Amino acid sequence: MHSGKLVFAQLMEYLPLHTFRHCVQRYPSKYPTKTFSHLDQFLCMAFAQLTYRESLRDIETCLRAYQTKLYHLGIRVNVAKSTLADANEQRDCCIYANFAMSLIRIARKLYASDSFAVELEQTVYAPHSTQPRLICA
Repeated sequence: MHSGKLVFAQLMEYLPLHTFRHCVQRYPSKYPTKTFSHLDQFLCMAFAQLTYRESLRDIETCLRAYQTKLYHLGIRVNVAKSTLADANEQRDCCIYANFAMSLIRIARKLYASDSFAVELEQTVYAPHSTQPRLICA
């Protein structure tokens, strides 16, 4: 049996969580966060993106298949389709847009001088200027 960290958890270790928390504080939400936090929502949606999920039902089914490993993925609660739908509808998308822009900014700093650098200028999410602008004020 494998005893190391899951690949998803290893990837999420590199996220600057202080930046994420700052983005959450910047855009307060009316949606209750007692059990399903903003970070849980982000991790669910990141997992869905990385595993090519196409719908909320597909996301829920995939997460239920990993139910015994959710805690090791970093997701602290069992996720229902309705909970994820409510969070996606009620929470401000600017939180995640600003967090994405900060990640792009970090990647540009890290790989700007490398010859094998990823072309962030041509990505869908990155603006064409050298400094990313915030989508939400």
